[in-house]
Amino acid sequence: MTDLADRRGAETEVYQPAEDSLLLAEAAVGEVDARARVLEVGTGSGYVAATVADEAGASVVGSDLNPFACRQAFDRGVPVVRADLLSAFRDDAFDVVLFNPPYLPRDEDAERDDWMEVALSGGESGRAVVEPFLDAVGRVLAPGGVVLLLVSTLTGVEEVVEYAGDVGFSAAAIREESYPFETLTVLKLHK
Repeated sequence: MTDLADRRGAETEVYQPAEDSLLLAEAAVGEVDARARVLEVGTGSGYVAATVADEAGASVVGSDLNPFACRQAFDRGVPVVRADLLSAFRDDAFDVVLFNPPYLPRDEDAERDDWMEVALSGGESGRAVVEPFLDAVGRVLAPGGVVLLLVSTLTGVEEVVEYAGDVGFSAAAIREESYPFETLTVLKLHK
């Protein structure tokens, strides 16, 4: 009984695939080839990583800070590392880095103080995790590597593009979906 209760509890602690996950997976499958070494940062349930591995045939590793997410991704067949952003990975290790970051601006009325809060909240601006990621991701990219980063109008797409430019990336929007409350964009970044 404990095992079943642990699994149910873990499901509520892990971000499950939603519109943003589907959009990032679709974009990645269209951009990644079978020879690519791919890292999905913040893999959550492992949906995007597993989709890219299955449909593109690439070698994909997931990472997440949340131990429940690491377990779900592993159970989905994704090799996974428990890590904070890119700290566990060596220089020049990946051809493609995927990231669907926590991007919702902080809503003090909805704060939960749990793993789902970590998965969703991007701080006051929605960019509290995006900016440190952009500061560090160049280190793990192989020469010619790219980043596929999902951003929302709630986060400020132009602000993310500008920040990426400030740290040496050029950006192009490669996929976009609009919803009543936001537009999601997948940016392709390269040095």
